[in-house]
Amino acid sequence: MALAIFDLDNTLLGTDSDHQWGEYLCNEGLVSVDQFRARNDQFYEDYKLARLDIDAYLRFVLTTIKGLSTQRVDDLHRVFFRSHIAPFMLPKAQDCVNYHKAKGDTCLVITATSRFITEPIVKAFGIEHIIASEALIVDDHYTGEPSGTPSFAGGKVKRLAEWLEAKPELKSLKQYFYSDSRNDLPLLERVSHPIAVDPDDTLRQIATERGWPVLSFRD
Repeated sequence: MALAIFDLDNTLLGTDSDHQWGEYLCNEGLVSVDQFRARNDQFYEDYKLARLDIDAYLRFVLTTIKGLSTQRVDDLHRVFFRSHIAPFMLPKAQDCVNYHKAKGDTCLVITATSRFITEPIVKAFGIEHIIASEALIVDDHYTGEPSGTPSFAGGKVKRLAEWLEAKPELKSLKQYFYSDSRNDLPLLERVSHPIAVDPDDTLRQIATERGWPVLSFRD
């Protein structure tokens, strides 16, 4: 048995769910389109260039649900999922998840994207466990503030270590980590089996130099 860890955006999904959330809001007229889309696109470019200010980005995303009830956000997400996520769920990614589950491995998604966006997507892949960036909720309403350590870059290493402290039976398992992004190098370098999936150019070069497997879920 092993622990199979997956990044979500551009790994299991053929898109970035955070960016798609912004597109959904724009398409539905739920935000000021021109200003919001420009900032959303800029944050996404910063992410791809490994210069994202994760705290600023999380606050930007969470302004879209500030003051909303958890039930209202769940209702919005159901529409968002059908139109902006389901078409990008990659069959080969699902096959990989199913392969690990059939072996009895524990599957976990660890993502920098907020839980309110990612948790329903992770469940749709049949994955039970998720570590995501958290939002502060008070009286079943989103405050617009992040909570705790974002699971981004080195934060993924910290959050995974904390998660494993509560699951000592998993700590000794070999760890696979599937990711597309150089932002995930801190965790890729810590696990026993790093795997680059449809990687960005930087990660592809590093994976090739280090002899890490390089896969595609999109071919």
